[in-house]
Amino acid sequence: MIRDAALEALPVRSALPALRSALDAGGVAVLVAPPGTGKTTLVPLFLAGLLGGDGPVRRVVVAEPRRIAARAAARRMAWLLGERVGERVGFTVRGERAVGPRTVVEVVTTGVLVQRLQRDQELAGVDVVLLDEVHERHLDADTVAAFLWDVRETLRPELELVAASATTDAEGWSALLGGAPVVTAEGASFPVETVWAPPARPVRPPHGMRVDPALLTHVASVVRRALAERSGDVLCFLPGVGEIARVAGLLGALGDVEVLQVHGRAPAAVQDAVLSPGGRRRVVLATAVAESSLTVPGVRVVVDAGLAREPRVDHARGLSALTTVRASRASGTQRAGRAGREAPGFVYRCWDEAEDARLSRFPSPEIKVADLTAFALQAACWGSPDASGLALLDAPPAGAMAAAREVLTAVGAVEPDSGRVTDRGRRLSRLGLHPRLGRALLDAAPVVTARRAAEAVALLSEEPPREYGDDLAGALRAARRGGDAYAGRWRQEVRRLSSLAGDSAPEGTGGGPAPARGQAGDEYVVGVVAALAFPERIARKDKGSWLMVSGTRAEAGDGSALRDAAWVAVAVADRPVGAGHARVRLGAVVDEDVARWAAGSLYGEGDEVAWAGGELVARHVERLGAVELAVRPIRDPAPGLVREGLLEGLRREGVGLLRWDREARGLRERLAFLRHQLGDPWPDVSDAALLARADEWLEPELGAARRRADLGRIDAGRALTRLLPWAGGEAARLDELAPERLEVPSGSRIRVDYGDPERPVLAVKLQEMFGLQETPRLAGVPVLVHLLSPAGRPAAVTADLASFWREGYRAVRADLRGRYPKHPWPEDPAAAEATRYTNARLRR
Repeated sequence: MIRDAALEALPVRSALPALRSALDAGGVAVLVAPPGTGKTTLVPLFLAGLLGGDGPVRRVVVAEPRRIAARAAARRMAWLLGERVGERVGFTVRGERAVGPRTVVEVVTTGVLVQRLQRDQELAGVDVVLLDEVHERHLDADTVAAFLWDVRETLRPELELVAASATTDAEGWSALLGGAPVVTAEGASFPVETVWAPPARPVRPPHGMRVDPALLTHVASVVRRALAERSGDVLCFLPGVGEIARVAGLLGALGDVEVLQVHGRAPAAVQDAVLSPGGRRRVVLATAVAESSLTVPGVRVVVDAGLAREPRVDHARGLSALTTVRASRASGTQRAGRAGREAPGFVYRCWDEAEDARLSRFPSPEIKVADLTAFALQAACWGSPDASGLALLDAPPAGAMAAAREVLTAVGAVEPDSGRVTDRGRRLSRLGLHPRLGRALLDAAPVVTARRAAEAVALLSEEPPREYGDDLAGALRAARRGGDAYAGRWRQEVRRLSSLAGDSAPEGTGGGPAPARGQAGDEYVVGVVAALAFPERIARKDKGSWLMVSGTRAEAGDGSALRDAAWVAVAVADRPVGAGHARVRLGAVVDEDVARWAAGSLYGEGDEVAWAGGELVARHVERLGAVELAVRPIRDPAPGLVREGLLEGLRREGVGLLRWDREARGLRERLAFLRHQLGDPWPDVSDAALLARADEWLEPELGAARRRADLGRIDAGRALTRLLPWAGGEAARLDELAPERLEVPSGSRIRVDYGDPERPVLAVKLQEMFGLQETPRLAGVPVLVHLLSPAGRPAAVTADLASFWREGYRAVRADLRGRYPKHPWPEDPAAAEATRYTNARLRR
């Protein structure tokens, strides 16, 4: 029995005629409807023709970004129809499916829909696809939108497509979908009053996954304050599962108030309890899953910690993970709106009002910040390896796509040159796993059996709870005996992956025969799987820490079961505040045989000459990436290697390793002056520029050098002359434009100081400049004249001699002639004869 009263109360109902008209006209539309208006529940039923009327019943697929939202939406729609899930409304998420022969509205996750499109690009039998919560900009959602637009343009122009958003980023989606009409539904939310509740003392900003415990203590106190000051249920937003558990512990027993924890890993019973009003007052501690996809009834108060989790990838260190960030203003608005769904409400924001304006406007699109390996594989399977042919709101960053291509090439998923997907890549794409984990499943199955490989891969596909420990073998045993929600999901995923692994032959490892299967205990199994999934994170103990194949150093946490292992395969790592190395959060013990096999493509050996300890060191090295397996010294390395080693030394310690006498330093300063004043063709003689052109000015001397001492024998001044602009004839003007010495009126030739490229300096005794009216110029720049006393001490500085003789000389003469009576001090220096002698010498 259809619940007409509940359907009539949903505000989006007024927008349905406009939505139908937009779809009839062009087949695409953007629906903007605030949370709680019914866009997720009423609109699909309307599009399917399940609300009565004479129109035909059509099949509708609704794509949600999260599993919990997909289940909740299906349950709510089934309830509105007076049915059970699996009848006319069903859902499909990874590892769970509730649909039947009568199902016409199916709610799926965006990840499931990506897989479905790869298998059946036409989506045979589907009439309408509704992409929900597109404003959240999840990578799978952007991918699905791009694929669906391609399907409409090339295969099925009759397929209707609706992009539904809770915020007003409608213009971008409209343009992406070929100018789709924007249909707006008015919300029926009640006013929400903001209460600013910052901590009394500053808290440390989030770093990686870490949140300052002082902030969580403050959030718990704000929840208690809200319970005391307001009525109704309290919804508290926190960034992750760990923070939810911490605040729940801080709240403790709250009398007659029930504390519920809702997140993607929460048991279905807890999720149902959150979405169903009860008799007791409730505090619901939730992640961002409750921002827009779920309506939590009974909420009158929101407490917002102001934090969120977003994916980040560090390509330099080869590590990717979720990281804690400040939530955007758009997220803050979404969260606050939860308090005004059913009545006027309040939002307690745990930060200062002045901070609010400094927050980013919107969350970062995942395509801009996440690991793009899985996306790149899906794009390659779709026929667009570089994603340039896909309709995307934001183009994927070139660096992230290049890193993704490297991983896909290494696991044999794409061809090295063209980027086209291989048969192995297509198989990997159908596993519903990150390509790294797919590679580990397929290549480990023949070594440790499909079931054992599936157990370890399932453990890595959803990171186990912290209480399982950082040792994958121990975590595997905990999952097997566990009765918690994680263990239940793990068992379900093991069954799925076991059936997919089947009989596989290891391929693409590049390390020769696989290690013997007879050793397949838990430690061995998880080690093989982790090493295959993350070969560049295999690490060997070195100088008190582990050195990964990638070159990143890592350490174990306090009390780690991995601490004494000589070799580990690191599955998850982060970098604590102020730490110089990564910290292993999840890893497995391996041995050198497994390391060599799994990372075989990274093995290399050969002669190396490196700069170490201030000297050249020549060795023959076997290595896995940055990890040295075996080393022996060599006596006669190839000249090219020696040359590169010497250049490395120059880069590290600078060109000061060469012999720079006074003439060489002077020439370099003169050239630097001309470069600064005149530019080309005068050469750049900075350290960086000299090293970049070492081939031009240090040959053949560098080619003949064999050790550090040989560098010190290279005459840098003579070598530097090779950089002079000989070809154009400008080199011949060096002494004219920047002479080493200047002749002054006394006849002396005084050295010019070019230490400051802005202006050369001439330091000369004052009497030697008598009679000179014009200040000397070099390369058009007036020389800065330091006029010295007879004892060689500074008496005056001028860049305008004529002005000095008129205005400054009188004071200098009065000060110095009493101290130096034997030297000439004429009243008119401009007309006097310059001299380097005293009066007595002059009289002779």
